[in-house]
Parts: sequence; C-alpha cells; structure tokens
Amino acid sequence: MLKDTFFNKKDSINAGGRLIDLSTPKVMGIINLTPDSFFEDSRKPAVADAVQQAEKMMADGATFLDLGAYSSRPGAADISVQEETDRLTPAVEAIAAAFPQAVISIDTFRASVAEAAVKAGAHIINDISGGQLDADMFATAARLQVPYILMHMRGNPQNMATLTEYDDMFGEIFDYFVDKYHQLKQLGVNDVILDPGFGFAKKGEQNFALLKRMDEFAPLELPILAGVSRKRMIYGLLGNTAAEALNGTTVINTIALTKDADILRVHDVKEAVEAVKLWMAVNPS
Repeated sequence: MLKDTFFNKKDSINAGGRLIDLSTPKVMGIINLTPDSFFEDSRKPAVADAVQQAEKMMADGATFLDLGAYSSRPGAADISVQEETDRLTPAVEAIAAAFPQAVISIDTFRASVAEAAVKAGAHIINDISGGQLDADMFATAARLQVPYILMHMRGNPQNMATLTEYDDMFGEIFDYFVDKYHQLKQLGVNDVILDPGFGFAKKGEQNFALLKRMDEFAPLELPILAGVSRKRMIYGLLGNTAAEALNGTTVINTIALTKDADILRVHDVKEAVEAVKLWMAVNPS
C-alpha cells in the first residue's frame, strides 16, 4: 500500500495528555445530544441517556466518543450558540466524571462551543466546516492545544446539498486539506486528523468515487477518519433506510479500512470493532 512504500503517516495523537496509538485502526462512537439527528436511535438528548450510551460504547470497544449537539444532516434547522452549549456541556461533564478514561470529541463548528466543551472535559474538536463557519476556530484549537479533526465541506448544513458541482473533486479536496493544514500548523495545532466529509456537499456517486481514492491522501501523512455510518450514500443505493443500513455500513467501513482509514466514526461500535479485528487478522501490523 502507498503508506507502507513511500510515506510515513503520523500514527499517534496527544489527547488530554494521553498518547492515542493509531497504528491500528480505532473506533469513534457517535452520541447525538439532539432531538433531530437523521438516525433516530442515535438521539440521546437526556444526559442520563448519553451517559448510558457512553458506557455501552466503551464496553463495546470505542476509543473515542464523539458528542454533538447541533444536527448537521442536510437541511437541519439552525440553533443558537447558547442552545448548542446548553445541550452539550452537561453531557460532557457527566461522561467525563463517570468515565475518566474516555477520550471525548466534540462535533461543533463554533469556537465558543468547542472551548466550553473542552473546559467541561472534552479532548478533541471535530469541526465539520474546516474552520470556514467560524474564523476563530483554528486559533481556538491552537490555544487549547487539542487535536483537531479537519473535515471537508462546502457551505453549511442548510445549503450543502446544492453545492455538489466540482471540476476535480478529489483534487479540490486534496488542495483544501493542504491549505487548511498549513494554516493549522502555522498557528501551532500539533495533531490534525483528516475527514473527507462523506455526504457533505457530495452526491451518492461522488461519495463512492472519493472512498475509492481515499488512500491517495497518503502524501499528507496524516491520520484519516471515515464517517459513513448509516448515511444516505449507503441506504440510498440499497433502497432501504438509515435504520436498516447497519450491514451496508459494515461493508463500507471495511472498504474504508482497505483505503487507509485510521478511525471509523460510527453509531454501532460493536460491529465496527469486529470489522477492525477481522481486517487486522488479514492485515497484521
């Protein structure tokens, strides 16, 4: 594979003073603190339910927990900074207190929300907008000295579905990552993870074309996160629903592992961990 032949991908990140080894793929469990996320079973707006879900995901083998309080599904309603913060911080505090070993990621594009969450006990910022929706985000990540997940998206959740025309999709995403990573490094962000942004300003066939070439991000020598869990790219092609897309998700996650994914972001941790174990049996490090 490319990374083994030519490139030396960074294989660890520092999250809250803990060195997380990414030389073998890890799983990130999704906990949505929203009432309107696209997959109904992922909605855990009550703090007690979020804590219970965190416990289950960690028992199932999750390395990371990704908490989000703003639905980023296409056409989702906008909410205020205050509402997002009020949804998010109590859950972060409760999970951090109950499970000090948990590595908590915050799914937000707002710098002030990210800062409040880190102060409440979170360790990673997961920004769907790549800093495009809040000019303070990169500087905030640098000041807080936390890992930053850099995702590719155009527009915002309200209009991204209309922004799917590219002259050279892969080339444009590659250049986007180069530019944004340079900015982050200049500011002093030490740990950056790339997320190609499946489903964000990308149509079904574009997602599969991007997945096919995901290992070509190897020259950037950065960890890759694949977030395909139960998305329309899967259930739209199969003609079922998000609720019925677990089998398809496992298949696409396995393909993502063959394309150098280092982190699988999923609703169903147990199945993703099993996929990693089986893949590792064929591809021992």
